[in-house]
Amino acid sequence: MKSKIEEQNLISDIFLCVARALAEDINDGDITALLIPEDKIAEAEVISRDAAVVCGKLWVEETFKQLDPNCEINWYANDGDDILPGDKLFQIKGLARAILTGERTALNFLQTLSGTATVSREYSMLAINKGLTILDTRKTIPGLRLAQKYAVKVGGCSNHRIGLYDAFLIKENHILACGSIEEAVTKAREIAPEKTIEVEAENLLELTQALAAKVDIIMLDNFSDEDLSALSNIDLMGTKIEASGNLNQSSIAKYINSNIDYVSSGSITKNLKAIDLSMRFIKV
Repeated sequence: MKSKIEEQNLISDIFLCVARALAEDINDGDITALLIPEDKIAEAEVISRDAAVVCGKLWVEETFKQLDPNCEINWYANDGDDILPGDKLFQIKGLARAILTGERTALNFLQTLSGTATVSREYSMLAINKGLTILDTRKTIPGLRLAQKYAVKVGGCSNHRIGLYDAFLIKENHILACGSIEEAVTKAREIAPEKTIEVEAENLLELTQALAAKVDIIMLDNFSDEDLSALSNIDLMGTKIEASGNLNQSSIAKYINSNIDYVSSGSITKNLKAIDLSMRFIKV
C-alpha cells in the first residue's frame, strides 16, 4: 500500500492532540495541583504493570513540554521495545504541579498507543516471512487516526489508507450510486489518475468486473472458502488482492501461502486493551 504518514504532519498532529487532551482535562485550572507550591521540583517514574510493546514517547514528551518546557525526561524503553510487568518506562524531573497535571493525559496516550502497538505485534507475528502483509483500517479512535496508524507501524503491521483522501476505495454503496464498477473506476481515473484505485468485490462476478476495469487492488469482502479456492484458477493479471471482513488472529491463518497479498483488519485499532501504567513520585 502507498499510504504514508508524513513526519511533519505527525508532529503537527501530536501538538494538536496533546493540546486538546490537556484542555479537556484542565479546563480553567487543575485545582488539586494548587495544593503544591508553584516552584516545587519533583521527580517521578512510570512503570508498566503489563507486558506490552511500547509506543507513545513523542506524545508523552509533548504533554509535559506544554506544561513545563524545562522538564527532563529519561527514557528506559523506546517505541517498539517489548516490556514486562514491573519494567520502568521513564523518569521525569520538573515542576511538581506540571507533572501531576500532565500525568493522566500523558499516560492515556502511552497506554492507548502501546495497547495498539501490542495488538499490531501479535498480528504481525502471524505473517512474518510468509509473504502476507497485514493492514489496519480506518476503524480508529476519533481524533487519534495518525497516532494509531503510527502505533500500528511500530507494532509491525502496515497502514491501509490514512484517510479518505489518499486512495480510492470503491465499495458497495459507491458502486450502486455510480451505476457499476466500470463507471465508478472510470470516474475515479478522471478525478485523480495518480491515486491508487481499490474496489471491493463481494463475489466472483464482481471480482471479474474489477479485473476487467484494471484496478490496482481488489478487496474480497467476506468471500466464502469456496470462492477463495477458485482464485487459483483465475488470471489476476498482476492485480493485488486484499482479504477483509470480520478478520481476527485466528482466521488470518487460512490466507497464508495463498493468492492473497494483503489482509486488513479493524481489530488492530479497535479491539485493543490499554496497558496498565503507574506513576509515582520518587523525590519531592
